Amino acid sequence: MTLDELKTHVTQAFADREKLKEYLFARAVKETLELLDRGAIRVAAKGPDGWQVNAWVKEAILLYFSLQEMKVMELPPFEFYDKIPLKKGLADAGVRVVPPGTVRYGAFIERGAVVMPGFVNIGAHVGAGTMVDTWATVGSCAQIGRNVHLSGGVGIGGVLEPASATPVIIEDNCFIGSRCVVVEGVIVEEEAVLGANVVLTSSTHIIDVSGPQEQVFKGRIPRRSVVIPGMRPRKFPAGEYLTPCALIIGQRTASTDQKTSLTAALRDFAVAV
Repeated sequence: MTLDELKTHVTQAFADREKLKEYLFARAVKETLELLDRGAIRVAAKGPDGWQVNAWVKEAILLYFSLQEMKVMELPPFEFYDKIPLKKGLADAGVRVVPPGTVRYGAFIERGAVVMPGFVNIGAHVGAGTMVDTWATVGSCAQIGRNVHLSGGVGIGGVLEPASATPVIIEDNCFIGSRCVVVEGVIVEEEAVLGANVVLTSSTHIIDVSGPQEQVFKGRIPRRSVVIPGMRPRKFPAGEYLTPCALIIGQRTASTDQKTSLTAALRDFAVAV
């Protein structure tokens, strides 16, 4: 089928799940997942007007769950019981996955990326040269750029529903420090650096404190920013308490443009990696 035909059939089936009983509609869903798994299409792509979400691709992922049956998958010494198979052809794709790292079918990983014992979910896209470090997770439909380092224990949230919602996006050449959490469609722009334990949600106050007056962002880390966890006071009926925020404390310098020296961007500001 052409992309237009796939989109039409997937969209119609998403509006009426009974159509999945018909061969043509079920085939459209499975063909869409095959293209997604090969990297021929993706959930979201960056264009001249910014990131655009292909909602019909996310709809196909949701429909694929309906088509698949639970079954035992034996990969000695491990046993799994699930609907979604694991990704195959890793050697031919030039992708290193260290046991017991897991990449689900429907995720695409470019040549040269490395997945340590972490997890990459269906619909995710991981760029070349990226390291998914130990116990880091890349949620469903998350878009991870090239030459990104997701440090140990990083949690990149999945955004499957609603289908039109923007997934979490980490652009090229970013460094995400240990135990960071990025969820709810937050976009981390190119070459940004997040210090350890930064938590970003769609409502997190991201405050640039590097100038004479603060500047507040939500849902987006500007490119080349160096970010650390912060707290700010907030009044409640019971009193005033400190609530989490994220602080932009500066910009990466030219000396930290190489991936191997990204941690220097944090050391420049005496920030934990």
